[in-house]
Amino acid sequence: MNDLFLPLFLVIVASVFQGTFGLGMKYMKPLPWEAWWLVHSLVAMVAVPLVWAFLAVPDLFAVIAASPPAAIQQGMLYGFLWGVGGILFGVSVGYVGVSITYGIVMGLAAAGGSLIPLAQMANAGSNPATVYVLAGVAIMLVGVAICGVAGVRRDQQAAASQTTAPGKSFKVGLTLAILCGTLSSLLNVGFANAAPVAQAAIKAGALPRNSSLAAWVVVLFGAVLMNAGYAVFLLIKNKSWGGFGAADAGKAYKWAIIAGLLWFGALGTYGQGAALMGSIGPVIGWPILLGLSLIVSNALGFFTGEWKGAPAPFRLMMAGIAVLIVACAILGYSNRVAAS
Repeated sequence: MNDLFLPLFLVIVASVFQGTFGLGMKYMKPLPWEAWWLVHSLVAMVAVPLVWAFLAVPDLFAVIAASPPAAIQQGMLYGFLWGVGGILFGVSVGYVGVSITYGIVMGLAAAGGSLIPLAQMANAGSNPATVYVLAGVAIMLVGVAICGVAGVRRDQQAAASQTTAPGKSFKVGLTLAILCGTLSSLLNVGFANAAPVAQAAIKAGALPRNSSLAAWVVVLFGAVLMNAGYAVFLLIKNKSWGGFGAADAGKAYKWAIIAGLLWFGALGTYGQGAALMGSIGPVIGWPILLGLSLIVSNALGFFTGEWKGAPAPFRLMMAGIAVLIVACAILGYSNRVAAS
């Protein structure tokens, strides 16, 4: 863990992937959502992880079969629950809007995905990095909240009327967003609990930074059961199977694949960085990944005109980004002082 640059560099690269994969969602038409999502899920959660892990981990399936059953079960379970959170995101947006939902989900996902694995560590109380992790996560929550408020104010300026009036529906949406954020943190919790699978990969001859790929295969098997299963349910319910043959759908298919490559590119690269940080890697790397990806996504939003005509919210967003950078710096430093 003395080499701080490489693991942090990998997490930074992962955050660029994480912050940009959502661009593909702007190009779903003419495919129905469920058709696009099924293609995206199979690429992101099955095809890319399996191919990458198969190339990097000797005897991948033998490694998984020889891993402790509890690690496999927990990894898959947390992956499945993360998938539930992803579905709730879209429902919550319908009640309270994108900005509020995204702010709550990012904050809770970053905090829960870091603090739950930290609480599961045997030496968390005596690890000198713990105080820095707690401080970094707390500051990151402030930064995410500021960015969320900036997004709400931008949306209010762009709309003739507010889209989120207080009332019963707002409370329902807020509750769903909080539940979504909590469940969204479980993807990293599953990754942390699947660590024995990664350790088995190392014993089989995989490089330490590549061992995390075996763990992701397990976690994402649970995740794809939920995501692909829900998409198939909607295809049956809406009788939209014919949408796969929609005219001029080539661009939509292309972006479903690109988004899938970027999405697991983020997780795979993050996993490599976290592996190089040691046992505390998921605790430190996850909030850095989400914090930096929020910066990247806002930067893309600026260049695509999302902040045009909203100078005051934009300045507030920049202040939130500055806070996020401070939080990431503290979390990065915590890796330097972390106990082995």
